[in-house]
Amino acid sequence: MTSTRRLAVDALVRIDADQAYANLLLPQLLARVDMASRDRAFVTNLVYGTVRMRRACDWLVDRFVDRDLDPPVRAALRVGAYQLAFLDTPPHAAVGETVDAVPKRVRGLVNAVLRRVADAPRDYPDDATRLSYPDWMVERVLADLGREDGLAALEAMNEPAEVTERADGYVQDRGSQLVTEAVGAVAGDLVVDLCAAPGGKATGLAGAGARVVALDQRRARAGLVAANASRLGLDVGVAVADGRRPPVRSSSADCVLVDAPCSGLGALRRRPDARWRIDAAAIDRLAVLQRELLEGAADLVAPGGTLCYSVCTLTRAESIDVAEGFAAAQPAFMSLEPPGAPWVPWGSGSLLLPQAEGTDGMAVFRWKRAG
Repeated sequence: MTSTRRLAVDALVRIDADQAYANLLLPQLLARVDMASRDRAFVTNLVYGTVRMRRACDWLVDRFVDRDLDPPVRAALRVGAYQLAFLDTPPHAAVGETVDAVPKRVRGLVNAVLRRVADAPRDYPDDATRLSYPDWMVERVLADLGREDGLAALEAMNEPAEVTERADGYVQDRGSQLVTEAVGAVAGDLVVDLCAAPGGKATGLAGAGARVVALDQRRARAGLVAANASRLGLDVGVAVADGRRPPVRSSSADCVLVDAPCSGLGALRRRPDARWRIDAAAIDRLAVLQRELLEGAADLVAPGGTLCYSVCTLTRAESIDVAEGFAAAQPAFMSLEPPGAPWVPWGSGSLLLPQAEGTDGMAVFRWKRAG
């Protein structure tokens, strides 16, 4: 039977060496082995947790390493450190089982380093190392949210994501469900969802009785929307289209949702490797796209209709700044009253902090077009 630690080490090597996505790779690896459900859950915890806490694990290990490490050895030491520091696994189990997962030629090294990690104090040098985020990300979140809320958000996003299921069986984070509710569509409304994939919000709106047109720029992603709608027995019109130039009649929609591509800095719980893939410059690049999507959406809204903009991020540049820029350029659109708790005021819109309800972090802004 395959060792849980060995499978976790193999996955981590692939994630680092091949730039594989943890949420795509791990199910493939687990499908190939005969393993009890409890062990599968443990492997998932090891892989996701170690990827998430990679920086902290490396700091714990590197104090006791004086040489370059091969990828499998580095991965094994991270797995061992994660168990010791974040799972509170008894040292004899964390060290012994991890040592058994590596080739015999390096077992002495792995054993010696992990035993020192187990005995040493964990006095991390700074918050970025302790919480295991890139420096720029911590600086940005603290600057935008303030130190107290920012640290609480970063800590919350180090917790495993909860699985939430709608009444129709669709698995969707509660934060995304709250965004769907914030759109304010009622039965019979024509709603255009400009960036719809994978279809959670589009199907949620359709399930509430709205007539939904769902667009996505990539054919494969539009196909996900169609497949999810079909599985749920919902009638959703799906088209492959650029949301900046939507093929929808001007002034025809009761509601338009722009759930825009963003840095995802509010959704890092469920995307363990995203924090290591995002670069700081991406935020400003994405803000340009977000403004363009809003401009494309504005023309679709009927007089008296509503426009909703949402992003699963915590940065001002992708939320408040984009919304203020749009509002200044579109005087016909008046801000609507923000939704109440658990949302908190955020510029002219609202913010859902990940620590508030154990959800993804979200920002939402709503406007009504003059009639």
